[in-house]
Order: sequence, then structure tokens, then C-alpha cells
Amino acid sequence: MYKEAFEKLELEDIATILEEVNPHFDGLAFDPVQTTILSWDIPFYEGYRFLDIADHTAMPPLQRFAIYKPGEVIVLDFTNEPIYALNQKAPVHLTEGNIEDYIRFFFTYVRGRHGRFLIVENVDDIAWKEDPPPAARKAIAAMMCSISLKEIGEDGVFDLEVCMIFKDSLFKSKVSVDPKGFVKLSNEELLIEDMPVLDDTLGQ
Repeated sequence: MYKEAFEKLELEDIATILEEVNPHFDGLAFDPVQTTILSWDIPFYEGYRFLDIADHTAMPPLQRFAIYKPGEVIVLDFTNEPIYALNQKAPVHLTEGNIEDYIRFFFTYVRGRHGRFLIVENVDDIAWKEDPPPAARKAIAAMMCSISLKEIGEDGVFDLEVCMIFKDSLFKSKVSVDPKGFVKLSNEELLIEDMPVLDDTLGQ
């Protein structure tokens, strides 16, 4: 999932979508005039769009995330439940071409019981409290990896290698995704700990 893939919607589309999605936000109602919606056509859910809905005029700013197609709204609540439910309903369609987008999406909008696993592919993806010295940046960069698909098993399971930040530690892990979209981490290898990174926050 890439930021440049998002489309900023016009007011008419915003008003149409908010009429459907506002009732799903537990009493919170976005005003179309004050709201920005960034939309992404999700490649692994046919006919569905991801919506980043924000009102930056409010104090504090309001932001919600949802998956949408006309007549259906799935609000993302940072658990895996809405994603796994949609995987069954849509159903999810995973391919060699979209599996990386799927795991980026999954780990961005799912929090574990103890925090989020943030996929990082280069030093600039890390939310530093302060930039590390050039020598440290170079050393960290040498340890890091881009998402890479290692194998597709006979059972259709995708095995990928990723680098992640969890709390203040950088590690490398195997991520396995079965054809129904269930995600499993294994073979975690700690690379660096006690890193000077910002506390993970994501507006809800």
C-alpha cells in the first residue's frame, strides 16, 4: 500500500460516502465540508475501497479508517476481527502481485495486545526521536530488508521475510499468510534493541 496510490475525493463523493459511513461511527458524524477522504482501491478485495477519513479542523483532529463499497461499510478498529471477517465475505483474493500490499495493510491497521508491529523497509521508515549519526544509519541500513516473497507453498501459503519495529526493537521475521488471509509471525530474529524511536501512535 503506497501513499501515492491514494486518491483525494471531491466534495460530492465525500458527501455521498459520509451519508453511508457516518452511522457506523458510534455517534460521531463527519461534516462533508470539513472532511478530507483519501481513497484506495484495494487490490485484494474486489469492488472495495479503503477510506482514510479525517477532519483536521476539529480539536483534537478526528480520523477514522474504513473499508467501503456502496451498501457496505467495515470500520477498522485495530483488531484483526473486521479484516478476517471481510476476508471470508469478500472473499480475499491474494496473489504474488498483491501479497505485499496485504501485509502492509494488515500490520498498519491491526494492533496486537502489546502494541503494533510496524513494517520498515529502510532507515527513513523508522520514527526516530532524533536522527542517528551517519555511521549508525549506515550500520542499521545494512541490517534491514525490504519485504520479500520467499515461497508460495503447495497449500497456497505465502512466506515472506520482513523487517519490523516493535516498541523500541528492530527485528527480522518470517510472515506466513494463508489463502484466506490469516497472518502468522515466526522465526523472529532480534537485530537491534533500545532504539531511540518515538512511541507508536496512530489516531483513532
